[in-house]
Amino acid sequence: MPALPPLASPAPAVPSPARTALLTVVALIAFAGNSLLCRVALKQTGIDAASFTSVRLTSGALVLALLVLWRARGLCADDAPTRPWHNGNWTSAGALFVYAAGFSFAYISLSAATGALLLFGVVQTSMIGWGLWRGERLQPLQWLGLIAASAGLVWLLLPGLATPSLSAGLLMASAGVAWAVYTLRGRGAGDATAVTAGNFLRATPLALALSALLWTQAHWDAPGLLLALASGALASGLGYAVWYTALRGLTATRAAILQLTVPALATAGGVLLLGEPLSPQLLGASVAVLGGVALVIAARAPARR
Repeated sequence: MPALPPLASPAPAVPSPARTALLTVVALIAFAGNSLLCRVALKQTGIDAASFTSVRLTSGALVLALLVLWRARGLCADDAPTRPWHNGNWTSAGALFVYAAGFSFAYISLSAATGALLLFGVVQTSMIGWGLWRGERLQPLQWLGLIAASAGLVWLLLPGLATPSLSAGLLMASAGVAWAVYTLRGRGAGDATAVTAGNFLRATPLALALSALLWTQAHWDAPGLLLALASGALASGLGYAVWYTALRGLTATRAAILQLTVPALATAGGVLLLGEPLSPQLLGASVAVLGGVALVIAARAPARR
């Protein structure tokens, strides 16, 4: 998913431009792939949303923990920072859980394109709103972009042939707010991969508790479990690790603008792979949201790495 905190381990080596480009493409495809994998699993297989969330977070936690341990294999065994469970915190883990659960339950009825656009739009507008609340001042063009993005989100939920249900829209909006909180809390938290691993490990029991609470409604099959594993281990766990590596060769502004491609990739995947319709309402809302956010980002002062 987009909007991850651009952090890396101390004194990392900056990848070459070609390697940065390759890693960036892989990471963005992985983020868009999460929407497609979740939508396919909940629409075409026998897995329920709570089970999908539990498998996704558990497999993601395992992959990230193994990455942290493998990376620290040459360090002292009793060095606390090398242990994934010593990183992260329960507040961020709670936000991660709310994001993952809202994401899954929303995709029961949302299309891949609509869900990705809602999630991305809410994440970005929430973070921009937080900056305003903290005293950040926007230029006129940035205000125009923020208004356009907000109007696009409202337009997406207005009554129409392809309008998502209000409950599904609110679930995805809650997931977006939770991911914005998770991202803002992650800034300056240290080693991004280790912190993410710790948060995934803490969010896993929360997801398992949700599955236990909804046990009477639980159901799954082999294809659904495989898609949930792919979402957690590949699109989430490895996807985040690849993204953090790519960020070493990107400026903050370039990374933020590149993330604008995630909803577009999810939309293309939904149309080409899932046969989802591409309505004029979705196209118009996409232009307003993505264009508005791009305007806000591009008009900012020159960004640091």
